Amino acid sequence: MTYRWIRTTDELAEYVGRLLATDRYALDTEFHRERTYFPKLALVQIAGADEIVLIDPLKCDLSPLKDLFHSDVLAVLHAAQQDLDVLTHAVGAVPRRLYDTQLAAGFLGYSTPSLVSLLQAELKVAAAKGDRLTDWLRRPLTDDQCTYAASDVAYLLQLHDTLEEQLTQAGRADWAAAACIELLAKPVSGTEPEMAWTRLKDVRVLKPKARGVARAIAAWRERRAMSIDSPVRQVLPDLAILGISQRQPRTIAELGQARGVDERHTRGIIGKELLAAVEEGLREEAHLPAPDGDDLDRSMRPAVALVSAWVSEVARAEHIDTALLATRSDLVAFLRGDEDARLATGWRHDLLGDGIRRLVAGRAALTFDGKGGLNLIDVPDA
Repeated sequence: MTYRWIRTTDELAEYVGRLLATDRYALDTEFHRERTYFPKLALVQIAGADEIVLIDPLKCDLSPLKDLFHSDVLAVLHAAQQDLDVLTHAVGAVPRRLYDTQLAAGFLGYSTPSLVSLLQAELKVAAAKGDRLTDWLRRPLTDDQCTYAASDVAYLLQLHDTLEEQLTQAGRADWAAAACIELLAKPVSGTEPEMAWTRLKDVRVLKPKARGVARAIAAWRERRAMSIDSPVRQVLPDLAILGISQRQPRTIAELGQARGVDERHTRGIIGKELLAAVEEGLREEAHLPAPDGDDLDRSMRPAVALVSAWVSEVARAEHIDTALLATRSDLVAFLRGDEDARLATGWRHDLLGDGIRRLVAGRAALTFDGKGGLNLIDVPDA
């Protein structure tokens, strides 16, 4: 496989200028985040303007990519969520127009397919196999590693053509486009420190007062990790957050006695900031967000399970990934009557809205068809 390295900013700017004269390009990244808070970009692969390039972010300034990302040129990626995260932090921008082949394939009956499986199924291409433990930050990369990286973008434009043709024939091209726009609107890492505590294991065993402390300590840890670009658990382990929350120390000596806390957490500014966070957390109790459906009227809660069964049946019959069609949160929002519920408008409403309303109103019922599926049937008026 032929590819070219780009290791200078001038080379990158020249290549971006050529891409700006095209209508699309394929994009992928390689990165690590084991030793940092933010993902560390190690490689950018682009296929477009009749060549494949490997861009070395360790050697050149990536700012020319902003011009490309802000343009109308379409970026084609596969499973783009993490790429968008790393590009946000490394470049300060993401493609304004994006096509995710994994999302698109979900409207053709695939369920979050890998690039390897999708290339094999759609193009009969056996993609190069790579080592998932490759250290992409190491230089020089081997020929096999470079070939593997280049192969991640080598067939994406051809795959885009194939998927888009099928979606257009099925009348679903606009659905895929809408899903890609939704993807661009999702938040990236490091945007909600105040919610970090809800991801702690065993946080549910804490009492509301202790949860208030856990919320403040976890938010402090998140901000501290971002400021020094370190994994959160290297700043303070989860066990220490739980230990501090239960003990609620007021002095450095008491802080040092909390489970999971060691000497480095009690010295200098760290110890003072932790005690300040404890004091802040004690001012207000915290309550975990209610599980989806718990804030529904009690009489409506059984409807979630019933409607979920119908969603799964529609997804099967229409050959759409269920996760794309409707999540449990989507169902709850719709049943609750939220104006911004995803099921209230658009293609999702066209497929599901009427059926859900009929089920909830008791004007329809689900029956087993004897072949592994469900039928939505009208209920006669009493």
